[in-house]
Formats: sequence, structure tokens, C-alpha cells
Amino acid sequence: MSLMPFLKKKDSALDTPFNPEIEALLAGYSIEVMPRTAEKISDFQSLLPAATRVYIAHIEGTPIEDMVATAKRLAADGFQVMPHFPARIIKDKATLADWIARYRGEANVSQALLLAGGVATPHGDFDSSMQLLETGLFGEFSNLHVAGHPEGNRDIDPSGGDKNVMDALRWKQRFSETTNADMALATQFAFEAKPIIAWADSLRDAGITFPIHIGIAGPAKLQTLIKFAIACGVGPSLKVLQKRAMDVTKLLLPYEPNDVLAELAAHKAANPEFNITNVHFFPLGGIKTNAKWAIANGGASAIPANPNKEPA
Repeated sequence: MSLMPFLKKKDSALDTPFNPEIEALLAGYSIEVMPRTAEKISDFQSLLPAATRVYIAHIEGTPIEDMVATAKRLAADGFQVMPHFPARIIKDKATLADWIARYRGEANVSQALLLAGGVATPHGDFDSSMQLLETGLFGEFSNLHVAGHPEGNRDIDPSGGDKNVMDALRWKQRFSETTNADMALATQFAFEAKPIIAWADSLRDAGITFPIHIGIAGPAKLQTLIKFAIACGVGPSLKVLQKRAMDVTKLLLPYEPNDVLAELAAHKAANPEFNITNVHFFPLGGIKTNAKWAIANGGASAIPANPNKEPA
């Protein structure tokens, strides 16, 4: 099969060139899976570019054996594996050490996303990603990502504002100066570019120099996105979806992230030092759906590792 289908976006009437700014922004994009969603994909190499970073979300109740098996499979296919370490579902330091040993020994994992986790009451000794970092157990990891919140986080700042979030980011900024690992922020998804840009600029002005991997919701039914957005605490940009839901001409059409990405990409092109460096997809409408959207819109940045195979 020729690579040309991946170098032109097909339109019903004509071939439309890719938006080069979106293509540039999607270079090195990452995507998030769970063991149960990954099981539905028979061949990731027909969907994702070579060496794509794949985050594995660790949802409460998921056995560590399932997490490690998913990591092992993805690593064997040549992808960069970054499992979640949610502090509040990890019982103690011994459990954390065991998880790390399994990931390292069975899947050669050297990257991790550390976060508090969406659990109100900790299962054990840990409450925050800072406590995980303080254990010193991630010393052999090459990449450590922590969570970012473009629209705030009510779990961390219950009364609104961002004081606690910013205090935590300043702590992590100081920690980054003591580790050999590359650190970055992986953020919650949002739907409106201007507030994202303003938030990213505010971090830079506060001396937070982490590269930002901006969370973007992949294509999905509007009702699905609204459900996830509410459950995940998405803030003011939820109004973008609510406005769309009121437009009967768009109500039944799937949401696609073209508008928010086009605006972010244009800003990045005009401001090359802008601290958003990568896109991180939440495939809320399905991994295959998200990957196909990237292939259709990302040009050379989204050519699958094995483009000669039909997406499976």
C-alpha cells in the first residue's frame, strides 16, 4: 500500500492539504489507554506512529497484573509506555516498590505519570504525587510526568482558585532540579484554546518551566463527552460542549477537536517558545476512532508504525 493515503486528507469532493500547523503540533503526540480498552485493539502498530508514548491509566480496582501485562504488550510493539501511579490507591512504600519492580523487570518501563488519583480517601500512606516522588524509588526513570489543571482542580483547591495547585507545582519545580529525569506536565482535557493559552502563560510567568503536554479529548459523541467532562471536573470550557448541544445541526454529529487544536497550533506557530510542546489525547470515543482522526488530520506526524496494515 502506498503511503500517499497518509499524506493527504481525503474529502468527498477534493483532496485538502493538511493544516501544517496542526501537523507540527501533533508531532510526538501521546494517547491514553486502559487494560480493558487496549484489549479491544488487535494491532496498535496499524494505528499509532512508531515510538508513540502510551499512558496506561490505573483505575481503582484494576489488578497490577493487568497493568503490567498491558505495558509489556505495548513495549514489545515498540511504544513508549508510561503507566499511571495514582498515589491514593497505593497502600504503602513496599507496594510502590513492587509495582515499579514489576514494570521495570517485565516491560522495561522507565517512564511514569505520578498523580494523586481520583479517590477521595487514600487507601494507605500516600495522598499526593509529591509523596511518591519523595520516596526516591523513581531514581532510574528517564521521564516523570505530573498532572496539570488548566481549569483548576476542586479536589486540590475546594474553594476555587489555584493556591494549592500552584504551591504543589512550585514544589515539583524545585524537585525537578534534583532529579536526572525529564519532567513535564500532562494535563486534564479542556475544550477552549484561549483559557489554555492564558493558563500556560501564567505558569511561565510564575517560574514553572515544565513542558506542557496538553490534554485533548478525542472524537466522541457529544453526550459521551459531556458525561466525561462533568465526571472529570472540566471547568468553564464545558460551555463549548453545552453550546454545541443547543445547536440542532450539530447535536447528532460527533465532536472533533479540530477547532481547539487549530487555535493552539496557530499560537504555537506564531510563538515557537510557547510552553505547550505536545498533545496528549484522551480517546473518549475509542482508541481506534482517535487514531483514525489523527491519521486523517496529522500528516507525517501521525503515520502509523505499520501503515501497510488496515487499522485493527
